[in-house]
Amino acid sequence: MRMLVLGAGLQGSACAFDLLQNADVQEVRIADLRVDHLPSFLTPYVGGRLIPTKLDVRDRDAVLAQMRDCQVVMSAIPYYFNEALAALAVEGGAHFCDLGGNTEIVFNQKKLHDAAKAKGVSIIPDCGVAPGMVNILAQYGIDQLDSVDTVKIFVGGLPQFPEPPLNYQIVYSLEGVLDYYTTLSWVVRDGKRTQVKALSELETVSFPSPVGDLEAFHTAGGLSTMAFRYEGKIPTMEYKTLRYPGHARIMEAIRDLGLLELEPVDVKGVKVSPRDVAVAVMGPRLTKKKPDLVALRVTVSGTKGGSPVTIAWNLVDRFDEQHGISAMMRTTGYSLAITGLFQGRGRIATGVHTPDESMPAADYIAELRKRGVQIEETRS
Repeated sequence: MRMLVLGAGLQGSACAFDLLQNADVQEVRIADLRVDHLPSFLTPYVGGRLIPTKLDVRDRDAVLAQMRDCQVVMSAIPYYFNEALAALAVEGGAHFCDLGGNTEIVFNQKKLHDAAKAKGVSIIPDCGVAPGMVNILAQYGIDQLDSVDTVKIFVGGLPQFPEPPLNYQIVYSLEGVLDYYTTLSWVVRDGKRTQVKALSELETVSFPSPVGDLEAFHTAGGLSTMAFRYEGKIPTMEYKTLRYPGHARIMEAIRDLGLLELEPVDVKGVKVSPRDVAVAVMGPRLTKKKPDLVALRVTVSGTKGGSPVTIAWNLVDRFDEQHGISAMMRTTGYSLAITGLFQGRGRIATGVHTPDESMPAADYIAELRKRGVQIEETRS
């Protein structure tokens, strides 16, 4: 298989690395505006099966030419490019998957379903950890029960050694985090889809030491289309972000003071966006090259054979010291790579599907386990 990875940042680099560990992948093209500063874990492959490719994803003809020469395209670039890229992939006859994160764009991508089927390709948005991994696990639980009452999803990227005041470090994108903290979150309550405020409804979620007690609060995006699919079918469904205790209240105060607003304000005769200032000031302080972890819990409760059952999946993944690959890169980038491999190997039906609609969950979990990402299942 020839694979095209769009984006040479953290997640794209991890995705490319994972693809290169598979013997049936003959070539990986990692494409970006700049490909001269690849991480050290990729440098041994340059000049062999890894081909750094300078590419502007806004150049339609150049992107289409690359897609026509590859079997699978994996997008690890900002979500707002993915709608147009998915359409190009269909035109070029290539499978396509992305990290998603914007539900409206996912619904627009779904309009490509018939065209993708006609071309014999699959399109899978939302293939990271959240949305992505957590949705696959939630669907796996739903499929195993006769009836479902509650689906709860918790996930967070955290520093292994938290430092005040926020006890947080950037693990993918500060802009993305602040967007989640300021956007309403879809949930299902009493079988009805509704929205709740981000950073609200704090609860404690406990993990084994040394992680310990974490706080969980609503943020946008994690449920993706599942809130729409299961409205009227499942009474309760929600997604919450995990952080060390105290984080939410500080960020809520910053938000409520207007310091995360996008609308520019006048400061001494200059129009500036408070959000841009927040990113510029907070970004360097929260960028720490220190080991991270990803904590995840998905619980599905209902009945099986007339008896109450709760199925839970738990994960605590940590920074890979040997290769210098963060836990967030492992869980997100590797998930994208596994999706692309399944597509290239003919494991996914043609058309447009979200991961929870299309990914074979047991095999997906097994593939993660091969990579040392150990998801543990319990039943009660």
